[in-house]
Amino acid sequence: MTMQLALNSWEDWLVPGSPSDPRLLHSENSDRILVYPSHLGQGYRQEILLRDDLSLVVIDYALDRYLTIDPLSTGDCLKFEFRLAGFDAGYSFIIPYCGLRQLSIARHRKRTFEVEVIFKRPTLLFYFQSFMERLSPQTYCIAERVIKSIYRYQEGYCTSSTAVMLKQILQRAKNPDSYLAYEQILTDALYSEAISLDYAACSPITPLMKRVIGEILSCPYQGATRRAYLEQKALKLVTLRLAAMIQPRLNESDLSCIYQAEAILRNQSVNPPTVGMLARQVGTNRFKLNQGFHQVYGTTPFGYLRDFRLIQARKLLMTSDLSIEKVAATVGYTSRSRFATAFRHQFGINPKAFQMQAWRCVS
Repeated sequence: MTMQLALNSWEDWLVPGSPSDPRLLHSENSDRILVYPSHLGQGYRQEILLRDDLSLVVIDYALDRYLTIDPLSTGDCLKFEFRLAGFDAGYSFIIPYCGLRQLSIARHRKRTFEVEVIFKRPTLLFYFQSFMERLSPQTYCIAERVIKSIYRYQEGYCTSSTAVMLKQILQRAKNPDSYLAYEQILTDALYSEAISLDYAACSPITPLMKRVIGEILSCPYQGATRRAYLEQKALKLVTLRLAAMIQPRLNESDLSCIYQAEAILRNQSVNPPTVGMLARQVGTNRFKLNQGFHQVYGTTPFGYLRDFRLIQARKLLMTSDLSIEKVAATVGYTSRSRFATAFRHQFGINPKAFQMQAWRCVS
């Protein structure tokens, strides 16, 4: 059986490395190099501090076992992640850290290679707001409700300004007094709707992004010139990533059909309609429904349903004592084995192993 390890920070499982490590594409003494110990796998994490509030990180590793990562010490930061090899290769993700637990799984037996641009305060708030401004009106409203829920949990009340609440949440994240996960704070209804934020935060890496990433990885400079060059490229990469958050090219009527269909799938996820029935229910056809889902969510209605079910299962595994069979049935799977296969494909770990690690981390 693969051993599971629950880890709170990079320092828990990586050891100091050297800028002269031949695996590094380029480096200098000011870079922070951490390497993967041989009992876990092989690889490195290279952090290049460009400014006090901006870092560029290159990660390249392959693990011999699954690792459950519970990043308590991440603090307040916003990460733009570009995955070049491994699970979700070819996609980029915008990941905010607000002082809440964000349990993740590092997969084994497959190389992971990615470039990250990480913002901290004070620039963090500007880029967080830039991300929110590019959300669709419906998803923006969901983001506002998530922010209000976190703020209400932390402070016991809400203010009238989302920007003020967001700023306070990020400030508090630096030295939080308690650690709960989104799954423990958000209501079931809001957690269900928040899947839209997951889709909004994910986007394919475009050819222009690939070119800039290539320029980052092949930087020929050293010293101050290197830092200035990499800073310019990192900011350009982030600008391209934000620009990729274009609104779907659908008219208001077609967009309304997609949102109605999404709500039906969420509300009837255990016993959903077929795609044909769903299309008829919202007054469109199969082709336009599939096309619309691809434009809005980057997947098919069936893909959305699968993702939704598995995200709900993840919450149940973290916050309840239901058996795996009961969790599977609750989210719409009639077969435990099919559920386990789907969960493992989505999250890289068996549901029972995830449940045991989640209980250990959130208890």
